[in-house]
Order: sequence, then C-alpha cells, then structure tokens
Amino acid sequence: MDGFVDVKLTNSLLLIIDLQVKLAPAISNFDSILESTLKLAKASEVLKVPSLITEQYVAGLGLTNAEVKHALPDTPSFHKTYFSACAEPGFLEALKISGKKQIIVAGTEAHVCILQTCLELMQNGFEVIVASDAVGSRNPAHKKIALAQLKQAGGTISCAEIIIFQWTKKAATPTFKKILSIIK
Repeated sequence: MDGFVDVKLTNSLLLIIDLQVKLAPAISNFDSILESTLKLAKASEVLKVPSLITEQYVAGLGLTNAEVKHALPDTPSFHKTYFSACAEPGFLEALKISGKKQIIVAGTEAHVCILQTCLELMQNGFEVIVASDAVGSRNPAHKKIALAQLKQAGGTISCAEIIIFQWTKKAATPTFKKILSIIK
C-alpha cells in the first residue's frame, strides 16, 4: 500500500483557497465546485475538523463566497498576495500550531494558487489531499494538468464525498445522520 493515504479525522485540516466572489464567474463549472466545497465545509463543522480560508488580493478578487463563510462562521481568513499561501508570513506557523498533518484542499485556481500552495505544503512535511470536485480553474485543461502534477509530486487526489466518509468512518450514529443530510 505504498503511497496510500488514509484521511484521518483527528489529523485533518480543511484549507479553502481563494474561493472569492470576483473570481467565481471566470471559473469553469463553479457551481459544482462550490457545492462540493460546501459539503466539505459543513461536514468539517459537524465533525469539528479545523479549517482555514485564504483570500488572494482581496482588493481585486473580493472576499470569500458568502455561502462558504456562512458554513464556516468561525474560520479565520488569511489574506495573501503570493500565489502559494506558504510564502506568506505566518501561514505555515498557523498550520503547524494546529498540529494537523493532513491538509484537505478545496478552492481555486487549481493550476496557480492550489498547485503552488500544495507543492510547498508537501515540501514542508504535510500530506496533501485535494478534493478534485472542489477545485477549479478558468480552463478545465489547466485543472487537469495541475491535478496530474500534484499526484506525480506525491499528493493524493480524492473527492469531497470520499473525504467526508473517511472522516465519518461509521454509519448508524447521530453524527452520521447529520453527515447524510449534507451529502444528499
């Protein structure tokens, strides 16, 4: 099972990268990406998975999508101008303080900020799990290339429901009933 990554509830942090209002209209298949991101966000709240949101150049791209902020009301937003959030002062420290080693990634754009952030996360010893249905780019071909590059570099490519079920582990519980309402 070399290379297999089991997503662990107790070891995960949800990172939503640059899912911003002024960028959204340009992203291919944005509504579907938002839907998958919201599933992850809501499940992370139910399961108490910590989360962090980044916002790239807010003056130009606006704030994070309001539905995402509503789903994660206590999640801090980390403002950035570097494409890789890891290059911003304080970002890696915030992740290290969380104590989590598995970073679950959603957002935009796959071939820019997500790719560069994930590559640097892996260089800094984090396991990266990208929810492929919760990431996007303006050009779908660019997303495909970025996901292939991330996989080749050692990242895990998954999807929102797989991650949510790996977090949840067990059916027939009150928690699972809450999760079921999210994924339906």
